[in-house]
Order: sequence, then C-alpha cells, then structure tokens
Amino acid sequence: METSALFDCQSCGACCAYSRFWPRFSLESEEEIARIPADFVDDENGCMRSVDDRCTALDGRLGAHVACRVYEVRPIVCRDCQPGDAECLTARKRFGFPV
Repeated sequence: METSALFDCQSCGACCAYSRFWPRFSLESEEEIARIPADFVDDENGCMRSVDDRCTALDGRLGAHVACRVYEVRPIVCRDCQPGDAECLTARKRFGFPV
C-alpha cells in the first residue's frame, strides 16, 4: 500500500497543529507571502498565524476531517511536507495517531 494511502492528510491534520512556529517562511518570496490572506500570517514571527500550536488556516477536527483554508497559496514548507515523511510521523506521534 502507498504511504499516501496509509496517511491521509484530510483525515489527520497533525502537521498543521504541531508547533506554534511551524510552518515558518524561509523560502517564500514577498510576493508568495502576500498571496496568503493577512489574517493567517504572523508577520512578527515570519510564519503562519497559530492559536495553541494550531495553524489558523486549518479547518476541522484533528484525526477526523480537516482542510486547509489557504491550500492553493500555502507556504513551501507545507507543500514539501509529505504523508509518511519524518515531519509527518513526528507530528502524528505527538497526537497519538498511528505511525
């Protein structure tokens, strides 16, 4: 079975609720960051805005059904995170999800 089938992002969301300062903007141009609605950007810390470690762009319930409100313009670090990679597994472990 493919790794992506084992770890379905839309029924997880752990990586989007793992850390207050992740995802940080590191590779994005000013133009790319400007495409993200300002309500979801934490300019002071150079990352997506979070509340209690959870990205404010994440809708839904962790481990059940989630969706990203800015999916089309999400940061590069979010695009690079892949189902089953090291970051995914670390985040899933934090929430007690199967790895």
